[in-house]
Amino acid sequence: MLRPGSRGEAVRDLQLRLGVLGHEFPRVEFGEYGAATEQVVRTFQEARGLRVDGLCGPQTWAAVVESGYRLGDRLLYRRRPMLRGDDVAELQRRLNGLGFDAGREDGILGDDTTSALSEFQRNMNLVTDGICGPATIAVLDRVGTLAEGSVASVREREALRRGPHRLSGRRVFVAASPGFEALAGSVVHELLEVGAAAALDASDASESVLAAEANRYVADLFLAFRPGDAPGCRCSYFESGRFRSEAGHAVAQAVSAELAPLLGGDACIAGRAYAVLRETRMAAVICEPVAQVDVDGMRALVSRGADVARAVVRGVRRGVEQPSTPGDPT
Repeated sequence: MLRPGSRGEAVRDLQLRLGVLGHEFPRVEFGEYGAATEQVVRTFQEARGLRVDGLCGPQTWAAVVESGYRLGDRLLYRRRPMLRGDDVAELQRRLNGLGFDAGREDGILGDDTTSALSEFQRNMNLVTDGICGPATIAVLDRVGTLAEGSVASVREREALRRGPHRLSGRRVFVAASPGFEALAGSVVHELLEVGAAAALDASDASESVLAAEANRYVADLFLAFRPGDAPGCRCSYFESGRFRSEAGHAVAQAVSAELAPLLGGDACIAGRAYAVLRETRMAAVICEPVAQVDVDGMRALVSRGADVARAVVRGVRRGVEQPSTPGDPT
């Protein structure tokens, strides 16, 4: 973890990588994590849809490294651990734009991307090896202006329209950060009452571990509760570049609308690329009812926990059963 006051080679490495991305630092601060470095990190976090805290922890560092890759810098292929980076996200974007379903544009090269890449190669009379190298990129460059949409987004919107539009029988994985265990437990209880299956994880595990657990549970929805990095209540869903999770957006929008009258303020939703939103294979929403430093807000949340839990489940139910999609009235 790099933070204000940190010094040394790791800080210089961070500054050099951010410098390549166009960020500037005063020479006097080179090798020292000062105010300017903290502000640059905050700016980078906001632009990448990360938690904005000015600290360079594992998620921020991974995003800095991934942002340094451009399509063509390396061979892209399916491997373990899976390749990650902006070059992968660009490949996914181009394939989706051409009608080859590479799945969510999350910058993670998995089975969907490999399948779409192989199909593209087959259609373009290239060697069908699932490896994106110079020959494949040359053809992508040549045909890349033919389409600008995203077949992955279209597929998810159509899935929303088709349904099934019911919460009963769906599997929901609920995670709680310290201090939110009681609220999450009440939400699980309310979910069971309406006929959903629900699992609760209050282990405070890392986001990647939680995503892996939700994927193993084969959940239809991931729902997490934790403190926010800004005042007010915010619900976040996965969004990266031109891609957003339509199902996650629908649930986040509905939950936020239900919570706003209870917790005060306007309904607030945001597209983010937090690790857990990016790595879950289902619709995922992170609910941040109060800010990390809002002690009074936390007390109020605890005192109204049952009402808040019911509001959350009303929102989840509305988001699942009556999802709005682009072009629909909201």
